[in-house]
Amino acid sequence: MGKKDKKNPFFQSGYLNTRLYRVVSIFVFKEKIFLAIVVTSFMLAGIFFPYPQVAMWLGFTFAAYSAIANDSIQTIGTFLVSNAHRKWYFLWLFIGVIFVLTAFYSWYTLDGDVSYQRLTSKGFETAPDKFAFLQVAAPIFLLIITRMRMPVSTTFLLLSAFSTSSAGITGMLSKSILGYFIAFSTSFIVWSLFDKKINNLTKKPAANYWTIIQWVTSGVLWAVWIMQDAANIAVFLPRQLDLTEFIAFISIIFFGLGILFFLRGDKIQNIVNEKTEITDVRSATFIDLTYAIILFVFKNLSNVPMSTTWVFIGLLGGREIAMNIISRKVKAKQRKFVFKMVFRDIAYALFGLIISIILAVAINPQIQKELVDFFTN
Repeated sequence: MGKKDKKNPFFQSGYLNTRLYRVVSIFVFKEKIFLAIVVTSFMLAGIFFPYPQVAMWLGFTFAAYSAIANDSIQTIGTFLVSNAHRKWYFLWLFIGVIFVLTAFYSWYTLDGDVSYQRLTSKGFETAPDKFAFLQVAAPIFLLIITRMRMPVSTTFLLLSAFSTSSAGITGMLSKSILGYFIAFSTSFIVWSLFDKKINNLTKKPAANYWTIIQWVTSGVLWAVWIMQDAANIAVFLPRQLDLTEFIAFISIIFFGLGILFFLRGDKIQNIVNEKTEITDVRSATFIDLTYAIILFVFKNLSNVPMSTTWVFIGLLGGREIAMNIISRKVKAKQRKFVFKMVFRDIAYALFGLIISIILAVAINPQIQKELVDFFTN
């Protein structure tokens, strides 16, 4: 270190330690409640994972909030942004009632199955009769990632921990990759063709009927998402729930939604807030409608679970790129920012996939055996 460096206060004795201490102290102070919840949750997971009946509902409760919180940006994110002026409990009751009705339909028509048969596919058809610590703790890791505002796949992060074979994971991965590219291509084409018309439409004040259309569209999207992703939460529970178990299922999720709406989507909501022209009710409606149609198509394609997060980031990515390529007013610097934002979302999704695979390998002896056989044969 030269003389100039020695004079630099950054290198003076104790400066780095003091600065690091201040940064850590500020973080702990701001996040003290969240950190206390995380530590308590890990302790509960460690204490109760050997007791299946308790671990089952504990893991489910963790998953019920963390999965919906992380996926809220893709289902109710635009709904929250475009209705920011409304009371949170009105929005909660609307979304909560739709959840209860959608879950009830699956439970009633499919003999107690609340996953719309997503958990009947290979690798997920058997309910766990014992739990590993990491299975119960997986939703806690998801909660931490959500707090970091990273939209990862809850399907991979939660379901991979319960897959009894690698075929279940590869099936999900194939369907999710296909979903990403179809969503990206669809939104790119739609907004390339209709962006100018949508922009002209949004220059005028929105008529009152647009609010009704947006609420209906958001409700349909939320219902379709439940049909796809309820499996991520229900994977902890028996594949057929009796009446008492079903009431517990809907009650825990219903009140978890209340917390989420009270927090207005929490910090991960910024992923939606930063996207172009989301606050307008008409733009939000077009996004929700396109997304709902894509999810509905994939729901009927097969019973294999898929990552709706990958579909959503593909949808927003294609839209953002189309809007910025078409517009002549957009500067090169802004286009660079858009591409950076799209690749960042992809990186977050891949990060979640890597964590999911690590958890799956660490938890499941069968997957460990398949992995060893693959590399040794």
